This record gives sequence, C-alpha cells and structure tokens, in this order.
Amino acid sequence: MLRSPFFCFFFFLFLLSCKEKTTSSVNIDQATKDKAFAVRDQGILDLQNKKYNSSFYNFNKSKIIFESIKDSANIVYNLIQMASIQQINGDYYGSKETLTEALPYLKKKDIYSASINNFFGIADKELSIYDDAIFYYNQALKDSEDATAKQSPLNNIAVVYIQQKKYDKAIELLESIIEKSNDKLTVKSKCRVLDNLGFAYFKKGMNEKGLSLMNESLKIRTSTSDSYGAIGSNLHLAEYYAKTDPKKSTQYAADAYQTATKFNSIDERLDALSFLITNNSKTINPEYVQKFIFLNDSIIKIRNNFKNKFAKIKYDSKKEKEENQKLRLENVENEVALQKAENQKILFLSGFIILSIVLFFVKKNHQNKTRTIKLKTAYDTETRIAKDIHDELANDVFNTITFTQTQPLEIENTKETLIQKLDHIYARVRGISRENNTIDTKTNFASNLKEMLSTYNSDHTNVIINNIEKVNWHLVDEFKKVTIHRILQELMVNMKKHSQASIVVVKFESNGKTVFIDYTDNGKGADKNKIIKNGMQNMENRILAIKGTITFDTKPDKGFKVKITMSK
Repeated sequence: MLRSPFFCFFFFLFLLSCKEKTTSSVNIDQATKDKAFAVRDQGILDLQNKKYNSSFYNFNKSKIIFESIKDSANIVYNLIQMASIQQINGDYYGSKETLTEALPYLKKKDIYSASINNFFGIADKELSIYDDAIFYYNQALKDSEDATAKQSPLNNIAVVYIQQKKYDKAIELLESIIEKSNDKLTVKSKCRVLDNLGFAYFKKGMNEKGLSLMNESLKIRTSTSDSYGAIGSNLHLAEYYAKTDPKKSTQYAADAYQTATKFNSIDERLDALSFLITNNSKTINPEYVQKFIFLNDSIIKIRNNFKNKFAKIKYDSKKEKEENQKLRLENVENEVALQKAENQKILFLSGFIILSIVLFFVKKNHQNKTRTIKLKTAYDTETRIAKDIHDELANDVFNTITFTQTQPLEIENTKETLIQKLDHIYARVRGISRENNTIDTKTNFASNLKEMLSTYNSDHTNVIINNIEKVNWHLVDEFKKVTIHRILQELMVNMKKHSQASIVVVKFESNGKTVFIDYTDNGKGADKNKIIKNGMQNMENRILAIKGTITFDTKPDKGFKVKITMSK
C-alpha cells in the first residue's frame, strides 16, 4: 500500500522538473543536419573543381557540425574525403592521421571500413612501407561485401608485389581477378588489371606476353577515351622499350607527358620526363632537364604548402570548436542555474523527505538486524548452557546419586570418593556460572580478562597472554568488551574440551582505532569446513553484532588459529 503514494509523489516531482523540449530538439537537430549537408556538398563541388584547400576546409567544417549531433556515418565520410585530398597532394602521413580519427566512429565492418583500410594501404604504398600496405589492403578485402568491391584492393596488392619484385605473386593474383571476375569488371578496371598483369609479365622476363597485354590495355583505353588511364599504359610501355628501342620509348613517354600535363598530374609528368631524359642520354635535351628540375622543386614546395595549410585548417577548426564548446558550456551552466533557482524549493523539500524516509528505514532495518543477532546469540547461549547441564552436569549428578545408593557410605574410601565427585560437580557448576556471569567492563576489565584466560592453565596446557595491557580498553565500547570476553571464553572452553593443546597464545594489538586479537594453539585442529558448518556459530553471531570480523584457520593435526578484528 505504501508504493502507490510514493510513486505518485516521485512522478509529480518528475513532471515539475520536465520541460517540453522534444519538438524544439528535433527541429534543432534537423536544422543542424541540413547545414552540415550543405557544407559537405560545397566540399564535394570544390573537390571536383580541384579547389583542394577550400574543399578540405568545408569537409572539416561539415565533420565538426555532424559531431555536434553525433552522426557517426557522416563524420566518417567527411574524414575519408579529407584523407583523399591529403593523398592527392602528397600528404600521406597527414592522411593516415586523418584516417585514424575516423576509427572510433566505425560501428561495424562496411563500405566505410573497407575504404579507410584501402586508403591506409595507398598511403603506406606511396611511403614504401610495403608490408603494412599489404596488411591494410587485406583488411579492406575482409571488409568488402562483394566481388566487385574486392577488385580494387586485390589489384593494389598486386601493384605492391610488383614493387617488391614478387612478380609470380602479382601474376597469380591478377590472373585470378580476370578468371573469377572478368564479367563483373568495368572497362576501366579491366584495363588496369590487364596493364598491371602485362607489366608484371615483362618484369619477370616474359616480354611478348607482357607486351601483348599492355598493348591491349592501351588500345581499349584509347578507344574508350580513358585518357588518364592511358598515362599508366604509356609509362609502362616506355619502360618496356627503354633498353631495346629508345625511340619508341621516347614516343610513349612523350604521350604520357602530354596527357599528364593536361591533367596536371605532377608525379606522372616527372616519370615521363625521366624517360625522355634517359632515352636521349647521348643528346640530352636541356629543356626536359630544366622542366624536370622545375617540376621536382615545385612539387616539394606545393606539397609542403598543402601540408601546412591542411594542418592549419585542422588547428583553427579545433580551436574554434573548443571556443564554441566553452560558449555552449557557459550557456548550459546559465540555463542550469536558472532551472535550479526555479526548482530549488521543490528539490530541497523532496530531498529532505526522501532522506528522512531512507534514514528511517535504514535505522529500522539496523535495529531489526541487531535485535535479531542479539536474540540469536542469547538463544544459542541458552541452548549451549542447557546442553552443558543436560549432557554433562546432569550425568555427573545422576552418577553421584547412583554411587550413594549402591555404595556403603560408612567406609572411609567411599566417603572420599563421594567428596571428590561432589567437588567435581561443584567445579562444573562454577565453570558454567563463570562462563555466563556478569562481566566487569570498567577499570578492571583487562585484569579480569587476563585472569579468566589464565584459569585455563594446567599441568598439560600453558596459556601465554601477550600485550593485553597495550590496548586502551577505556576507549572500547562496553558491549564490545563483553563480546570479546565471551568469545575468548568460548575459545578457551573449546580448547579445553577438544584441542588437547599444550600451548595456547592469545595476542592483543591496537592501532588506535581498531583492536586485533590473534588466538593460536598447537592442538589437534579440525576440518575447516566442518568447523564453519557445524560449530563456532555463536562466536560469529556475537562478532557480527558489533560489526567486527572473525576468521578461523585450522586443519587436522595443524592446530587452531582465530583472527578477530573490531573497531573501538
């Protein structure tokens, strides 16, 4: 019956603290997304027009906007575009750094993860880190979902094998692409594979077969107006004829240079110029040398310039993002302060009521637990006393009565025996009384405790008590003193009855706030599991009542150890 009013109370507080933000939140997110897409589209347009700085800036800006609404897919897309721009401009280390930024946003293996690994492979290939390049291309293969998507990384792996002079591996891979995916290859892809396969054959020494495939690729590229692809074919053929027919090599290199100049492909222009220079080594054309030097110097400056600009764009955007976050944080803090002022009275009142209820139930629960433990301890103590009286004392009394009825008491020896039996009964009664009598918890506690422990000294057992005076017993709670006295007394009784120990050591220590007691005897010990399961429950109940701990350590024929810890 209590749950319903509390539920209504909390629900009422919840309604008071809520605002109708759903509609406005959706509108804000959609407006932000529209803005991010608009900036991204401008980046795509700039990339198509080869405005690389502007394109990189817009993709980066779009990424930051998508970050604000946690749109992982579009964050990754923008980062991939940024990395591709860096690779176009020779900033391969920068592109790897950008690709690494995208990794935390990948939720599964898909087209984006394949693309990222492929770009990692390209960067490492251009940096001549060939083993890493092959690793990333293989990861791209795993992430590619169909045979068509696998063609690009497979071809790239073959290109790396050619660079590593592993021509057999390259040939095997390229032939498998044609054999398995020939009908699925686009014209451009087929030409690329044929050209690379022909070049691999040539490098292996199979010149005629290699030449045939490279010519076939060039023919298809020319007929389909694939001018950019024809640059690669012409460069491969220029290398093919470099030693056997320098004139033909020069013609192919010139065609490659002309097309590369049209597309402003600096690397290909430099490759073509190197052939034009070396093929005419006897009559070196100074124009080609001058162009080579100029282009080589220019490309270094331009690429360094791009690297600096890309780094600056990232730095400026990061700084702007941090400033915007700081501003948003200040706005949020202001809103929170206003909201806090509006709801302060309600929150204070609800907090006070909740705290009062919690404290009430905690206190009640603690009292019930303590009471239960005390009752169980008292019950166990009473049960133990009854057992002692029934099992031991009653038997002794019965035996004594029987003795008086069956033996002639006028005989001196019989009287002496009867007196001994009565003394034994008296000692047993005193022992039970001593175990359960009132304990002095005042100034004499330490001396009384020591005296109680010492009473278990005998001809067969030596009880050693260490450092009992070092504990400041005046600071220990009276109930805890009683508990310690009873536990130690039970340990000594247990030792007397069962352990057959010749040495018992009880050691006391204190660090100011906690009391530590170690009990050790060299008796016959017992099975620890049986001890925990069947005995010592009364001690555990007592120590739990004062929020202390007690641990038992014993094995058959290995003695008996007990560690007790409690706060003062």
